[in-house]
Amino acid sequence: MASGKEIRTKIKSVQNTRKITKAMEMVAASKMRKAQERMRAARPYCEKIRQLAAHLSHANIMDYEHPFLAHIEQAQVKRVGLILVTTDKGLCGGLNTNVQRVTLNALKSWEGSGVTDIRVCCVGNKGFGFMQRLGANVVSHVVQLGDRPALEKLIGPVKVLLDAFQNGELDVIHVAYTRFINTMKQEPVVEQLLPLTGDKLGIPDQAWDYLYEPDPRAVIDDMLLRYIEALVYQSVAENLASEQSARMVAMKAASDNAKNVIGELQLVYNKTRQASITKELNEIVGGAAAV
Repeated sequence: MASGKEIRTKIKSVQNTRKITKAMEMVAASKMRKAQERMRAARPYCEKIRQLAAHLSHANIMDYEHPFLAHIEQAQVKRVGLILVTTDKGLCGGLNTNVQRVTLNALKSWEGSGVTDIRVCCVGNKGFGFMQRLGANVVSHVVQLGDRPALEKLIGPVKVLLDAFQNGELDVIHVAYTRFINTMKQEPVVEQLLPLTGDKLGIPDQAWDYLYEPDPRAVIDDMLLRYIEALVYQSVAENLASEQSARMVAMKAASDNAKNVIGELQLVYNKTRQASITKELNEIVGGAAAV
């Protein structure tokens, strides 16, 4: 059995660790609230631009079909682009592990279906390291986005895949991220980003017609590009809200476990101290009886 001094040292160490996890829990709770507000603030813009893109996709446009709206059969997909959104830091439970597992399953599924070229854009340090360990073809990446991701930092790396898609080098582009559902639940998903499907755009209630200035090509090109940027930003905002929620829950669990460990160590310390006192009393009594 360990001595009383060793147990006291362990108790002190766990108490110090609990102070750290408790502080991280409070910081994550504060950041979580701000991240959720930022995510919800971006939703109205995404919803409005989605409606405009849906109306544009169903409007009567003669002799022009945007590459983002081109339909392709699943059997014809041979070249795939993937945008993987993860966190820059750890200590957030199984958040990154879950989205990496879903991404790995998707990669295996694509390779099994005959996909010959997979290009990856990584958003976040954890996903970048994961793809490097896999030996994937990482064509661009962005890390250290901070607590307030800026769209300007995302456009460059993502545009590498968008340009490849427009040039015919890629057939589809998917985005993998963690969707925020509530504080206790986050869901890793892999969604098709391009070409835009009817499920993503939605079907408008009424068919609108437009007058384009200067011309349909310029307006639609700019509108759909802004729509894709909004989708990517929303996925990053969802992932950030999920990160802070998962970190708060993980740190709370760590603090609770530390409290339980301290209680168990305190019980062992009391038993050790009691045994030591009993041993000393027995020695004293034995010595007095010998005299």
